Amino acid sequence: MTSAADRAAARAAIATVPALSRLDAAALDIVRLGGLTNQVFSVRAGAEAYCLRVPGKGTDAYIDRRVEAVNARAAAAAGVGPEVLYFGDHGIMVTRFLAGCVTMTPETLRTTPGAPVRAARAFRQLHLSGRVFAFRFELFAMIDGYLAHLETLGASLPEDYHETVASARIVREALAARPLPLAPCHCDPLCENLLDDGRRMWLVDWEYSGMNDPMWDLGDLSVEAGFGPEHDRAMLEAYFDGPARPADLGRMVIYKAMCDLLWTLWGLIQHANRNPADDFWSYAVKRFARCRGLMATPAFAAHLAAIRSAE
Repeated sequence: MTSAADRAAARAAIATVPALSRLDAAALDIVRLGGLTNQVFSVRAGAEAYCLRVPGKGTDAYIDRRVEAVNARAAAAAGVGPEVLYFGDHGIMVTRFLAGCVTMTPETLRTTPGAPVRAARAFRQLHLSGRVFAFRFELFAMIDGYLAHLETLGASLPEDYHETVASARIVREALAARPLPLAPCHCDPLCENLLDDGRRMWLVDWEYSGMNDPMWDLGDLSVEAGFGPEHDRAMLEAYFDGPARPADLGRMVIYKAMCDLLWTLWGLIQHANRNPADDFWSYAVKRFARCRGLMATPAFAAHLAAIRSAE
């Protein structure tokens, strides 16, 4: 449902985009597409179709739009993201509209034939593209940054959060002892950030992208989609063109817990900012509980051991 307020916000943003401001605003077909923290619209002007992103209130406090602009263009050049037509200083972005695509959800990523395989191939294409993103996505530095921001907001944390971060020191040590070459990574593979045309997946929304361990993208996607072992296997085998090594599987599983540890804080920021898109306190508490549950399993320790023993 696209409200009058939605259309007004879109038209105000369009007025700042040179290539679109010359169009007849009254003749534009504007449809709200969604977005948890931002407003995203399809904008049609005759035969031309665009995707317009208007940044959400307060997002500039934790997102560097200059970095996002560089990375969105690099992803387009790598063939995994839509062409960027405009990126303004305040984060208003216009890209080509990807026709014939379905926005994925956790359910459709699990149930659409071949979806985990197509997703894996899109991430592999990005990771092996040779592109250099303008940010180093460093998990524990980002946790520290989010904690500092939450302190300025006067926000509360789930019980034992700091203790869990401290216990994750063994994860940090294992990953640091066997580092992989950094690759350009999406870093926020929410299912809705994947668009499927039945032949390939496209990736959108580069707000958190950066140079990172490529297994982060696969681990995070597995969590967001609620993948089971059979989905993980299909994804990893498509990515590696065969079975994953124990150390690579281990990294993917470890990052399942670590992405929940990080995105717990993101949810708390949304809660503190009174974002009405969801119950973000519940979101954060559930992610934190899932992180702690996985870290407590014997399998988690076994995956850490596989990482440490990798050649």
